[in-house]
Amino acid sequence: MTDFILSTNQIFRQSVEDYHLTDNVDQPCNNPYPAGTIEHDLYQKNWIDAVQWHLEDLIRDPDIDPQEALLLKRRIDKSNQDRTDLVEQIDSYFWTQFHSIQPQPGATINTESPAWAIDRLSILHLKIYHMQEQVNRTDASAEHIQKCKEKLHVLQQQYTDLSEAISCLLQDYASGQRIMRVYKQMKMYNDASTNPVLYRK
Repeated sequence: MTDFILSTNQIFRQSVEDYHLTDNVDQPCNNPYPAGTIEHDLYQKNWIDAVQWHLEDLIRDPDIDPQEALLLKRRIDKSNQDRTDLVEQIDSYFWTQFHSIQPQPGATINTESPAWAIDRLSILHLKIYHMQEQVNRTDASAEHIQKCKEKLHVLQQQYTDLSEAISCLLQDYASGQRIMRVYKQMKMYNDASTNPVLYRK
């Protein structure tokens, strides 16, 4: 596994643990890394994911006030856009690292950019944390605990596999075995010039 992915996983674990010190969606993010560094962006990325994870929990309360649900939905929409923007910023980091490397004959293009794979890794850290919480519950049935243990095992295997796969991808970029391409998401529903509900007002 590359040093970059080892460091990334460490940063994600730190962010998850820091968020859950208070477990409050309104707490400020005290990012410990200098602005303008990839470490700062990775920590911020996971923090956004952690907050959104809990916003998604809140909005599923069957007794939620409709007005509060609408406010939460708008907040989740903004969080999704912030997440997308940050993923693209992380991809810009990889672009500067790899775009000038001459591809080898037969080099291929990956199905997703490095940052979108890292996006999945960030969310996987949250899945593992919260599934471990379920395993540790003392108020749940033995059947529930067992099912969660089985799911946790799958998530941990996925974590190992995904970390290794991203490491291999970065090594392939560095050696010219993969062609570095970055595509913008171009989300249309948040853009007042492309969402017909907005531009027809």
